[in-house]
Amino acid sequence: MGGVVVALGGNALQRPGGPGDWAEARRHMRSTVSALVEVVRDGKPLALTHGNGPQVGQLLRQNEIAEREVPPRPLDVLGAESEGQIGYLIAQELEAALHHARLPRSVVVLISRMEVSARDSAFRNPTKPVGRFYTDVEARLLRKRTGWTLSYDSARGGWRRVVPSPVPVRWVESEAVRQLLGSSWGERIVPVIAGGGGIPVVRHRGGGWEGVEAVVDKDRSAAVVAEALGAETLAIVTDVPGVAVGFGKSWERWLGEVSAAELAGHAAKGEFAAGSMGPKVESILRFLDHGGRRGVVTDIPSLRRALRGEAGTRVTRASR
Repeated sequence: MGGVVVALGGNALQRPGGPGDWAEARRHMRSTVSALVEVVRDGKPLALTHGNGPQVGQLLRQNEIAEREVPPRPLDVLGAESEGQIGYLIAQELEAALHHARLPRSVVVLISRMEVSARDSAFRNPTKPVGRFYTDVEARLLRKRTGWTLSYDSARGGWRRVVPSPVPVRWVESEAVRQLLGSSWGERIVPVIAGGGGIPVVRHRGGGWEGVEAVVDKDRSAAVVAEALGAETLAIVTDVPGVAVGFGKSWERWLGEVSAAELAGHAAKGEFAAGSMGPKVESILRFLDHGGRRGVVTDIPSLRRALRGEAGTRVTRASR
């Protein structure tokens, strides 16, 4: 089908230190969609994925506050809730901006499930932090009452729940979405899919799916989505203008046009942290390995120029 899959980071909706309310989310999304309109204006079919970390954190906190009156919802259900609320926000703001630009499109939000393996080692070694920080006393009580795994963050002085982050195997709705888009991708429809990495589900032996208490990395899922849609480009949007080697050090160097082989070499040397740039680089390389033509890592202000080859980090497919 061609086209561009843009994976929006959490900073598209919420900034650290902000109030975290709906007005803030709308304000940030309005600035984000202006860059997306330019992608459409350039004639590129567009599909969107997005993060949901802060929003799921808020829902988990609501669970805690209301649990005496309202039964708490499991993590997979909260992921579905966040897909709906963020997708609604994107649809509202992007459709309005496209209409104003005389580029009318239907922004279609689809709650998406991502198949993971029940045998994934992540289920034996949960590492993904979710929710708020807890004191020593709270952590002891939570372990006893809920069976959660909690990890101590010495830098921030508190305990935090950690959950599995299994590798996405397959996007469950992929075939249905390909049929929905048909030849209309880019002409009439902008799909918003696999928000927050998608809802992690495992397959029943007798058929069907079961949600699991886990979080799928949204960049890894974006690579699965881009491959399933036959996209030419996967653009991962973050809060820095590109990928750097020696990040934060005196020899820091930002990468512009780079081959997959060179980027993989930097990754093998441990240049990219597991909790930040590492999954983004891994996802770009996976996408290129599975037939994608180009990967981009950049920020929202640079997105249009990066897709034109003028900014950001642009990764081209090559044998590795």
